[in-house]
Amino acid sequence: MTQKKKEIGLAIVGCGTIGRIRAMLAHDYPAVGWLGLCDVKEDLGQKLAKDAQADFFTTDFNELLKRPEVNAVVIATDENFHVDPTLAAIEQGHDLFIEKPLATDAKESLKVLTAIEESGVDAVIGYTNRFRRRFLAIKQRLISGQIGEVTSVVTRAFMNRMVPIATTRRTDQRKNLTPMVVSGTHSLDMSMWLMEGKSPVSVYAQSIDTALAKYGTKDSTFGIFTMDDGTIFSMNISWALPVVWPGAVYGLEIGIVGTEGVIDVEDTHRDLVLASETPQGAGYKPEGYEPGFQRHVDFLTSYPPGDMHIGQLWGPMREETNTWFARVCLGLDSPHATAAEGHSNLILTMAMDLSAARGERIDLPVDLNEFYR
Repeated sequence: MTQKKKEIGLAIVGCGTIGRIRAMLAHDYPAVGWLGLCDVKEDLGQKLAKDAQADFFTTDFNELLKRPEVNAVVIATDENFHVDPTLAAIEQGHDLFIEKPLATDAKESLKVLTAIEESGVDAVIGYTNRFRRRFLAIKQRLISGQIGEVTSVVTRAFMNRMVPIATTRRTDQRKNLTPMVVSGTHSLDMSMWLMEGKSPVSVYAQSIDTALAKYGTKDSTFGIFTMDDGTIFSMNISWALPVVWPGAVYGLEIGIVGTEGVIDVEDTHRDLVLASETPQGAGYKPEGYEPGFQRHVDFLTSYPPGDMHIGQLWGPMREETNTWFARVCLGLDSPHATAAEGHSNLILTMAMDLSAARGERIDLPVDLNEFYR
């Protein structure tokens, strides 16, 4: 990217948990000279506007995105509602930060990607794990060839079921709100990023829905990808762990085997345990969601955005957001996922679901029409 300097006029569409985090970080960032917010829930948005000292609030994203002050946009709505505000922002030519995924529908995702590429806007996707020190260190070791040629990757994600319960309760459009599409995409993105340059040619997966079927989603999906050079990649996720599970959200393990070495990642947060007679509350608590159970044990640092101290968020989401601000105002390169990577991640997660539904191997790349048959 070329060097440039500009004051950021920031629009944030979606004032929920993540929109609030991004807005509060924007309030503290010197290059953000104007902040506008949008949410269909006026009380939620007005509260954030007050807390972040925003310059403007509306319930109409088109009104916000057409404001002359705006030149950069964060899309932080629920997963099913990214497409329309994203396309509107592209039409205005704004730099974009889009919370994953681009869409929850394959053809809509391609439509968004095509619009981004044809317009030339700079668009990145929110994959916060890329900004954690441990994964940046691993990425650099792989770039420098420390373990030779990667031949095998094993990835396992465990998640508290508060996430799928809270996610599915917000909508009746649940067909693609699966463990892979909504959450497994984070660990898949990490694995594909660490295997950069390798392309998957097939996947075989299986799923089970014993515990979460009543919420309209699956418990777990396990799959094996074969890459174009013969590398095998096992991608497994369960987001059906009980509400009282000490992990606030995400626990991840990755094993990367190369011809000359191995990298073994234990990112389950079990090295920092808090046990107390005082209830710890919900690890993941979107507005209006009450888990109905008390948690007395917590794996500290297992909430992906980071942790609060002196009224501020510290951790990877702060790094991710502020790095994007620097990308917008200074033109600096960054580790953010591209729109093309975001679309690819969606298609790969949906291909896993398709394989599990059909009980057969799916060859990649897959014809998008297969998702509608």
